[in-house]
Amino acid sequence: MRRRSRPTSWAISLQRVSSSNPGRRLFRALNIRALQLGPTDFSHQFAITPDAQWAYEPALSFEDPEYDFAVIDRILTDQEAVILSRIVRAHSLFVLDSVPLSKKMAFMMKSRCGSVVARQDLKNLLEVRLPNFFGRPYGEKFDPHTLAVAPGFQGKVCWHGFTEAVLTGFFGDQMRQAAFWRGNIPVEAGQAIDFWLEYEKDDSVTIELQIVQFVTGSVSAVQKIWTFDEKAMRRPVTIDNPNQDGPVFVSLNAKGRGKLRIVALHDRYSRRGEGAFLPKSERVVTSSREEIFAYLDPGDLKPPLCVYFSGYKTMEGFEGYRMMRRMGVPFLLISESRLEGGAFYLGTDEYEHKLRFVIEAAMRRLGFNRDQVIFSGLSMGTFGALYYGTTIRPAYIIVGKPLVSLGNMAVAERLDRPGGFPTSLDVLWKQYGSLDANAVDRMNRRFWTKFDRTDWSGRTFCAAYMIEDDYDADAYAQLISHVRGRGAKVIGKGLHGRHNDDTSGVVNWFLRQYRRVLQDGFGRKQDDNGETK
Repeated sequence: MRRRSRPTSWAISLQRVSSSNPGRRLFRALNIRALQLGPTDFSHQFAITPDAQWAYEPALSFEDPEYDFAVIDRILTDQEAVILSRIVRAHSLFVLDSVPLSKKMAFMMKSRCGSVVARQDLKNLLEVRLPNFFGRPYGEKFDPHTLAVAPGFQGKVCWHGFTEAVLTGFFGDQMRQAAFWRGNIPVEAGQAIDFWLEYEKDDSVTIELQIVQFVTGSVSAVQKIWTFDEKAMRRPVTIDNPNQDGPVFVSLNAKGRGKLRIVALHDRYSRRGEGAFLPKSERVVTSSREEIFAYLDPGDLKPPLCVYFSGYKTMEGFEGYRMMRRMGVPFLLISESRLEGGAFYLGTDEYEHKLRFVIEAAMRRLGFNRDQVIFSGLSMGTFGALYYGTTIRPAYIIVGKPLVSLGNMAVAERLDRPGGFPTSLDVLWKQYGSLDANAVDRMNRRFWTKFDRTDWSGRTFCAAYMIEDDYDADAYAQLISHVRGRGAKVIGKGLHGRHNDDTSGVVNWFLRQYRRVLQDGFGRKQDDNGETK
């Protein structure tokens, strides 16, 4: 099996680290589309962030693009309320408390998860909170091979693929650098960044996260140093940069003797408490610091609830937002950022229980039962849809490029797909701490045991698969064999190619099935653009 290169331990001072991540997006390019309706233009009364594209009293139409933020200071016509329900992002609508709500406006508030704001709180909303509603989020996990061990560490170092680095030994009597991440990240003036460290350690080891910001263009001038102890790291730590641009360098300091597992360091554009990735999205964390992300948009409040599991993606965040939003239906996005691109939604009992609870909580909030739910996903997301479908039992499961026998997917890395998807080995190691035949068998049985114990009667599977799939070659055939004679319906479409071939063909078929299911299963007609009429 192909091995990715392991980081080497080498000495480097803070002053000599000056490179930045060239692929990182510029923050200021992510402008906020802000809308205001009312008798006076608030941009003349308050210091609106220059990052906002402020639209005052525009002529509303169905062709308007989606707004990231809207504040309303007048009674709306019924037509305007309907339009705003379509063009304002959920959890980002604010109505002044002096504005009476018509029936249509009340529905708009419920559909968009709107908030009533007091006039005396407008200054805080527009000058302090508005910058946190930027349109395009960004998050990343530091590439594991950029982790380097400090030269002063006395002990053993072991990398388990890209899952973790384990340091065992003496870290010193005083707090000092134990490891650091090579390559700085740019931080712009006015920007805040959240950091989250996944780790485990012995009680005899004490750690802290240190972040150093340099002056742009300098390799020695330090602007500011932040230090976060373990108590602070119980939650994501935030660096706020109000003054000037400058890259930051991250170190992990430690003292004591014992074992320290460094799993992952994540950094994300911060909304300063307004949500993770999307406004008011939910972040759930297990006792071992593993994260689950969820975002609920109530749509038009009518069934079904469409649950979409994000696929493999190295840029952290949600997948499928615009696709699901165009459908106009209630939808729940699920994402996770463990490993490189994701860990296929598998975890401890605690992790899987929390993920199920997120879905069930969304169903309860909308008042929907399992017959009013669709699970869906592409590639990695198909495993999440099918695996958690065994407990929720949704009416429909719509998937593209299904992956189910993850043990077989890891085995294929050796001969069938050498170097094609080494994360498959990390997924196997993360769950069972081994890559042997027993681990492969346990991984495969983990899915099929749950699947075979599920009552699939009355359920419908829609699956587009690659005929020459080099990830999980038998996924569709096995799906057919395991549901045969059990009262379930399977609609399939085979396309020629390997797993990563003809993605557009799979996505187009996936969307056609969604439109068909929404119309035939729930009486929801849609136009050619996928929007509910």
